[in-house]
Parts: sequence; structure tokens; C-alpha cells
Amino acid sequence: MTAASERSVSIDELVAHLRPEERAPAAAFLSANPPGAGAPVAVVIPAYNEEPTVREVVAGIPKELAGLAVEVIVVNDGSSDATVAEAEAGGALVCDIPVNRGQGLIFMLGYWLARTRGAQVIATTDADGQYDELELEQLVEPIVAGRADFVNGSRRLGTELTTDPMRHAGVIFFGKLVSLLVGQKITDPACGIRAFSAELTGAVTLEQTQYQTSEILISSAMMGFRVIEVPTTMRDRPDGATLTKKGPNLLYGMRFARAVLGTWRRERKAARTRLVSEKTQYS
Repeated sequence: MTAASERSVSIDELVAHLRPEERAPAAAFLSANPPGAGAPVAVVIPAYNEEPTVREVVAGIPKELAGLAVEVIVVNDGSSDATVAEAEAGGALVCDIPVNRGQGLIFMLGYWLARTRGAQVIATTDADGQYDELELEQLVEPIVAGRADFVNGSRRLGTELTTDPMRHAGVIFFGKLVSLLVGQKITDPACGIRAFSAELTGAVTLEQTQYQTSEILISSAMMGFRVIEVPTTMRDRPDGATLTKKGPNLLYGMRFARAVLGTWRRERKAARTRLVSEKTQYS
């Protein structure tokens, strides 16, 4: 068997556990971008019909964060426009999923691709240009320095330039709710710019197909990972950007609340199961 065929078999084995619709795109990605050969920091960006903005977002991400080299992984979520071409033009490594599946599932795949490439730290941002990519430095640095496992960006601690009063009120409400549930002050549980140790993304339970920002935050805090927040900026979508895909505010709020409470109940049950197991082991 040739080296090329051995590499192909190895990649096939790597992707075998993925969902059927992910296997071929993930295998193609890893064939072009080999496992273990990535940068220490990976910035994962989910993208669905973000042709107007994704190139500028990718190009604006620093090549180095906290003294470590950076690569950008864009996971395309079944876009019908030129998102893939624009992301590649900006300098991203692109995994192209041909069907729209939801941001949560796209993040899960992106985390796995980053870990498989060898990332030590994984950061995220959105493809729509609402976040300041230069602020990734203050998110990644505490993890590299060993002070945190999860660094959450917060528009409430930083600057919120958006003009939707309902969304602003929702951030305040859900911040208080999540703080109560996890026993730690969280001001912005829906922020899309954040960073984690790569190990964390493989250790927490991730099931949400769409509202994964709250799920990974709550799971991390309740599993004992060190979670901190830093000030970040959130802007209105730039001129020419595609419209928000979150739907009407009320519907979005209801779905977000369901994800928050569902994750909390799941993690509380898991914690009780672990406690019973430990007591049985040492009795």
C-alpha cells in the first residue's frame, strides 16, 4: 500500500464516527489540511450565506495570538451563495457541508476539525462582521497563560453598539438567569466571540443543533472548568451584510430559554450521577 493510500485509509477511519453528511466533507478537508499539522490556535467560524462579509472577517483575524500561530477554519453550513469562495479568498481553511444543518452542529464539527489538526486553543467569532477580530487576543491570552479554560466575550462589560432594545433586554435577562443556574456571574451568555482550551471542547457534552453558545458555557461552568469574561465589542451588522438568521425576538428568546434550561437540567442530573458513583466507589 502506498503512503497516499495509507493516509486515505487513516482519514477514513478518523471521520468514521461523524454524522453521515459530515464524513465526505471532513475527509476532503483533512486530505487538504492534514491531521496534526495545524496551528496551535484555531479560530472556528460557522458560515451560512455570509458572502458579503466573511472574507473581511477572515482577513482581519491576526496571524498570531498570545504569541502563537493562528489558522482560521470556516465551516460552511450549506450556503447557496459564494461564502466558500470568499472565505478561501480571505485565507481560511474551509470545510464545505453541502446541506444546512444548524450552527450548533457546525460548531461541533469545527471544534473536532481544530482538535484533529492539533489546536491547543480554539476561539470562535461570527462571519457577519459584528465582532472585532483584534479582540481575540484578550480572549486567547488568559488560556495560554493558564488562568482560564474558557474566556467568554461580553458586550455588557465592553461596548454594545447594536440598536435592538429587545435583544439588549434579552442579554440582561439571560445573563441573570444563567448566573443563577451556574452559581457564577455571567453577563453575556449569547456572545459569539470566545475562546476555550481545545481539551474543554472535547470534554463537555454538546447536543444543541442551534443554540450552542449557552450550552457550552453552562456545561463548562457546571463541570468545573474555569470560566471568565472579558470586555468585547458588538456592532450592528455592517452595510451589505445578510440579515440575521435568528428569527423574531420572541421566538428566539423562547428557543434560547429552552436550550439554557435543558442544558442546566442535563448537567445537574449528570453531576448527581457522578456524585453517586463516587460515593459507591469509596464506600
